[in-house]
Amino acid sequence: MKKNFLATLCIGASLGLLTACGSATGEVKPYNEGINIIPMPQSLVQQDGFFKLSSGTKFGVTSPEAKTIAEFFAAKMSQSTGYQITVAEQGNITLTLNPELEVNDEGYTLDVTSNSVQIAAKTAQGLFYGMQSFMQLLPAEIESAEKVEGIEWRAQAVSIKDEPRFEYRGMMLDPCRHFVSVEHIKKYIDVLSLFKINRMHWHLTDDQGWRIEIKKYPKLTEIGSKRIDGEGTEYGGYYTQEEIKEVVKYAADRFITVVPELEMPGHGMAAIAAYPELSCKGEKGNPRIIWGVEDVVFCPGKESTFQFLQDVIDEMVPLFPSEYFHIGGDECPKANWKTCPACQKRIATEGLKADKGHTAEERLQSYVIRRIEKYLETKGKKLIGWDEILEGGLAPSATVMSWRGEEGGIAAALTNHTVIMTPGGNGMYLDHYQGDSKIEPVTIGGYSTLEKTYSYNPMPDTLVAMGKEEFILGVQGNVWSEYIYSDAKRDYMTFPRILAVAEIGWTPVDRKDFSDFSRRINNACVRLDQYGINYHIPMPEQPNGSCNTVAFVDSTSLEFTTTRPMQMVYTLDGSEPTAQSTVYTGPISISETTTLKIASVMPSGKMSTVRTIQVEKQALAPAKEVAKTASGLNMQIFDGMFLNMQDFEKANLQPKATKVIKKTRELTSQVPAPESMRGVKQYAAIATGYVNIPEDGVYYLSSDLEEVWIDGKLIISNGGETKRFSRHDTSIALAKGLHEIKAVFLGHIVGGWPSNWNDGSISLRKADQKEFKAISEDMLCH
Repeated sequence: MKKNFLATLCIGASLGLLTACGSATGEVKPYNEGINIIPMPQSLVQQDGFFKLSSGTKFGVTSPEAKTIAEFFAAKMSQSTGYQITVAEQGNITLTLNPELEVNDEGYTLDVTSNSVQIAAKTAQGLFYGMQSFMQLLPAEIESAEKVEGIEWRAQAVSIKDEPRFEYRGMMLDPCRHFVSVEHIKKYIDVLSLFKINRMHWHLTDDQGWRIEIKKYPKLTEIGSKRIDGEGTEYGGYYTQEEIKEVVKYAADRFITVVPELEMPGHGMAAIAAYPELSCKGEKGNPRIIWGVEDVVFCPGKESTFQFLQDVIDEMVPLFPSEYFHIGGDECPKANWKTCPACQKRIATEGLKADKGHTAEERLQSYVIRRIEKYLETKGKKLIGWDEILEGGLAPSATVMSWRGEEGGIAAALTNHTVIMTPGGNGMYLDHYQGDSKIEPVTIGGYSTLEKTYSYNPMPDTLVAMGKEEFILGVQGNVWSEYIYSDAKRDYMTFPRILAVAEIGWTPVDRKDFSDFSRRINNACVRLDQYGINYHIPMPEQPNGSCNTVAFVDSTSLEFTTTRPMQMVYTLDGSEPTAQSTVYTGPISISETTTLKIASVMPSGKMSTVRTIQVEKQALAPAKEVAKTASGLNMQIFDGMFLNMQDFEKANLQPKATKVIKKTRELTSQVPAPESMRGVKQYAAIATGYVNIPEDGVYYLSSDLEEVWIDGKLIISNGGETKRFSRHDTSIALAKGLHEIKAVFLGHIVGGWPSNWNDGSISLRKADQKEFKAISEDMLCH
């Protein structure tokens, strides 16, 4: 079946190309060739011919629900085509509700001929999805909000019978770490609906910010929605209840259900900053200004904590018609509960006893979840929680979101609990790197290419073997926003990987094919262009870690690849490459100093970020003659917090202490840096001495320190960066022997990441080696 299906697609692409070449109306854009529906339908048979939109195109509908759908799409199609497409009882695009149709409630049939388009479904949602598939048969420019000239508005004739594989197909949006405006959320809803995503999980509360207005507790937004970041600037934002209603309705009109999340019993620091009595100790605090896990959590020993949570639920429930209500339940440190008299009393009163599998405090977490579950049931809601809600025993009717792998989801399904699969390690965390971390914008870590995300199957073989498939509700991609500092970066991390999630959730496994998906992505990206989405385009990458400064002695050869097959273009004269520049076909040989500029280019002509690589011919920097040395580096320590070298140098401080260090890692460990980072006295440190280079050659250096100098030359500068990972590697030609080295550490919090948490290492890789290795203590002297 799969082979024939894909063959049909290939034949279709060929037919499309032949027709385009012979068309009297002009050439069809390469990305509009073939059939480009995402997610791929369950059953598709290509027919002969095309249906063409024209000034005479009209929708035919006979029910109010179908009329609403028709008017929605007629307005869109009129904008891009310039035709006045109308809606009446009869037309050549007919939408029909048929309760007897043999598809599920989201399914549809779509029949396109040269003369007509017929869409049938059991529900208005099915009609909506049928129309989205029809829209994807048309040129991608159909999504434009303005009239587009020079397009032949035609759709390939097909017969489609389609329905989703899974009921739940979602994306999680996190505005707590970095806020997302209502306008931007609406844009996401528009785009998600194109690809039949039907849930938006809205993560509204966390340690770093409270984002929903609760009228009974005004301090939640007055205090809890604002934080003073490490750079000293205020960051905030929240949604009024009216804005929440606006978003929920906007989503519902596009058949997306918004699932709210109220985090408990952990991740509550923003609420606790507003109402300190919600914690065990009742001490004043602030919304957390760094990422990671906060150890100050809600106190389940106090009855007032539950009253607060119930009051918040009371105000949230009317805003969200969703049957599901997410309560978090993840990453809750329990150290404070162990020493809290109220918590220990609750444990004793409720008979929450430790056993081989769970501590008494884990049982207390389960008590919180079960109690909130019962309260949600009185509101007609079903509870969802992250897989930590399994700890201490699972609440009776809870749904588990399995994020730490599949194990939690499997365990829940084996006990007949419903599950949504969203494992970060399987490509469902869209905040992970999708290309080489050396050149991609900083993220929390991980590595999930589009192919990795696409390859995930939410149905574990274990559950299939045991007949438990029915408990997997579906799949979700999560867009956590710790390192998402702008809307453009959120787009960049989310798209196009969320389209892979859409196909995972909708399309049967035997209908999936990554090669064909990669082709269809080219068309989808042009649709995203119409919405101003700044999607990720894979950049050219070098083996063994990309680097924008390449030193060589005699000559060098630069090799590039991309995370999915893409054309690359480049220049060697310093000019900006265009889609018409020299095409990369193999390693580029260089024998003189030059500037290489290289980028990937899509069939639409849109290009990736251009990489500018300085390729420099160097003589080996001579080693130093030093009469006598001692092991280690000299380090000076300075009191104070400095965001950059300019501020540090301007302060003109005298060192408060000097010492010899064995490893550069000691630069970052002079002051304890706990998970909370509360009360940490910041400092700067500079280490100087020599590094012993083992043999002549070109060396690549990598470090997340503020600066690294070799032989008096600034080699690495991470100034102004979030120092989560090194993204400013460089290379230098060095002769065997001793070379001056200076390493600079500035203790600060930039972008929510404390530089104190870095290991302070400086790593080397000889040009002909694959792995970086930290400079060892036997290489350092002074």
